Amino acid sequence: MIRNVIFDWSGTLVDDLPAVWTTTNEVLIDFGLPELTLDEFRAQFCLPFETFYRAFAAPIPLAQLEERFHARFPARQDSVTELPHAREFLKFCRRHGLRTFVLSTVIEEYFRVQSTATGFGQYLDHTHLGARDKRLEIGGLLSRHGLEPEETLFIGDMQHDIETARHGGVRSCAVLTGYNGVEQLRSSGPDLIVEHLGELQAILERNGIDLRPQPGTIRDGSAALPVVTVGALIYDDAGEVLMVRTRKWSNLWGIPGGKVKYGETLEAALRRETMEETALELAEIRCVLVQDCIRSEEFYREAHFVLVNYTARRLGTNAVRLNDEAQEYRWLPVSDALQLRLNRPTRVLIESLPQ
Repeated sequence: MIRNVIFDWSGTLVDDLPAVWTTTNEVLIDFGLPELTLDEFRAQFCLPFETFYRAFAAPIPLAQLEERFHARFPARQDSVTELPHAREFLKFCRRHGLRTFVLSTVIEEYFRVQSTATGFGQYLDHTHLGARDKRLEIGGLLSRHGLEPEETLFIGDMQHDIETARHGGVRSCAVLTGYNGVEQLRSSGPDLIVEHLGELQAILERNGIDLRPQPGTIRDGSAALPVVTVGALIYDDAGEVLMVRTRKWSNLWGIPGGKVKYGETLEAALRRETMEETALELAEIRCVLVQDCIRSEEFYREAHFVLVNYTARRLGTNAVRLNDEAQEYRWLPVSDALQLRLNRPTRVLIESLPQ
């Protein structure tokens, strides 16, 4: 059973990625170095900081880079926000008497501002901040607070966090809400990968506050059987199609959709999922393809999906409003959509249609 939870801060409880990325680019530009796209930054950023800066700013002393970063970052503090499901998960920890800790590279000054703005400080028992290499700090944290490793879970968004958990002999959970993507996190071998803290909370509740079902309990049938999903390639009146990019599909582009609920027709599920994910209503719905998707390496966890694919037209002129399942959307011609980094099922769907 989990009795102690150690959180990373940035990318796990709060979203400071846009602020850190923008500030880092300003520092690189200051020193005449090329800036990074967001995808490049997420793919390359790593801890300890020295490793990242050696790769992109090797000629510049680390002290100068950090001085310039800390001179600029405070002006962006207001853009740092709490991540979806973080507050609910912290309250969940309180309700179940779990001890909560933060082990983070974030410095005290930034943490104070961000924890005050979010109100998260009230849910945390102890904080260990400014850790340049968390692998060297976790042993001391466990010892000082008398934490049993087998009862302790470390939650983070980067490979360094998973390595830190392994170094401390504690269990690890990677979340997709921060800096590293699915491929990076999977390669570090966490005990569990979740899309967000809401998914982790559901797993812990189902498993008696543990990562896996308790001995003697029945395995969740939804994890043992194929899952039926629906999704649509949605056209607007100009003939462009809607593409959405999601963390759980390795930050690849795809179509809106989701699971069919018990007792729900396929078309009803498609309308519901599309409304929840995009705020769009659909017309001219047509089923065009059924695909198998078994243990796709592009998806963030092992799964067996039966994908029922449709085409549809947007009804009305409502603007797209994404929920927290997707991070970006684009309307674009089909030919341009095929130039995106698409997940494989979406590419198969588009290429099966008359061009």
